Amino acid sequence: MDARDQRAIVIAALAKINRQDGAWLVPSQSAEKKYAVKLDGEGSCTCLDHTEGGQCCKHIRAVRIVLRRELGMDGTIIETREVLFQEKKTYKQDWSAYLAAQYVEKHRFQVLLHDLCQGAEEPPYRGNGRRPHSTRDAIFSMAYKVYSTFSSRRFTSDLVDAHERGYLSRRIHGNKVSAFLENPAFTPILHKLIAQSAKPLSAVETDFAVDSSGFSSSKFERWYDHKYGAERQKCVWVKAHVACGVKTNVVTSVRILDKDAADSPQFGPLVKSTRENFTINEVSADKAYLSNENFETVADCGGTAFIPFKANSTGGKGGLFEKMFGYFQYRKEEFLAHYHKRSNIEACFSMMKRKFGDAVRSKTDTAMVNEVLCKILCHNLCCLIQEQHELGIDPVFWRDDAESAKPEFSGVADEPQVDSPVQSALCWQVSF
Repeated sequence: MDARDQRAIVIAALAKINRQDGAWLVPSQSAEKKYAVKLDGEGSCTCLDHTEGGQCCKHIRAVRIVLRRELGMDGTIIETREVLFQEKKTYKQDWSAYLAAQYVEKHRFQVLLHDLCQGAEEPPYRGNGRRPHSTRDAIFSMAYKVYSTFSSRRFTSDLVDAHERGYLSRRIHGNKVSAFLENPAFTPILHKLIAQSAKPLSAVETDFAVDSSGFSSSKFERWYDHKYGAERQKCVWVKAHVACGVKTNVVTSVRILDKDAADSPQFGPLVKSTRENFTINEVSADKAYLSNENFETVADCGGTAFIPFKANSTGGKGGLFEKMFGYFQYRKEEFLAHYHKRSNIEACFSMMKRKFGDAVRSKTDTAMVNEVLCKILCHNLCCLIQEQHELGIDPVFWRDDAESAKPEFSGVADEPQVDSPVQSALCWQVSF
């Protein structure tokens, strides 16, 4: 680093650099004046160091260091970041599609959830007396309760409305939903429905990310700390291992095991489960998933795993591990560009927890697992609703012919068409 770089860092840190008439105005360090800097080509500055000496002066370098954001007339955001000397373009949110999806989300959610639950198999009835609640009604009421974030008592009125609209075959009290959550028979069904809810986005998602996250509970476990001679307690939590698409953040596969289960062994099952419904090009994960087996698993599925290597890693294992280690060492920027798609799974967990809560209300282990699975199922349906408006995707869950007519859902009548775009978005008609 030469003297000009050192002064440029000081200017970027202390001076206020503004943009005016297509040029950056950089204050002088020795006088009360400003120099006009333009970044066209190699850059130009009105100071003597540049105009007479032809040097890349400290003012040009300071402008290149400073992070500047400029909002264009078309809504694009231009960012000029540190020493990279590059301009990065990002694009604004499609607010019209986002708002339209939010206006109708609650009604669309019920329609999609009802259609998804129709694929749940009903066990044969054996015995006398009143028939138990159907599996479809149980799954619908569990997922809808988690979506509402209401207590069982307050949620009862929503179940009454759902029955009147035809989503439930019989009336269910809100307290009954807690019993549904404690039934272990619904756990594999929820796993199947999560995979099925992501399937309509198989034409969009080819790159995936894997990670795990915990959901806290109101239960605490106690143990005796022999080192300090005291009894301690900590919160019981549910750990979910998840694979998601990096474009829409839809969850393609999930595994919920013991809260102390290691991350790396879950990578292979998550990728293989995703491969059943999706074409895999890339899978990114953090260093906790670094192993030769995980690289080979993704390769067997037709993709490439981008997992960063630890400081003490070497290519001594040979095979694909050695090839990816060389890629990481000698083309690191390109490798990290693929790896950083993994950040989208953090956004996925953030979306899920902000909308449906980062804790579970259930008390038993089975109920806590089912509640987390319901959160993920609700998240997937919300992603589908968003992509319906943004990409025009028509979700078809259980039909063999995807080119058939648009789904018809019983129990909900179409509302009359209106002229206003906002009013049209508010209509909860079933034909998308």
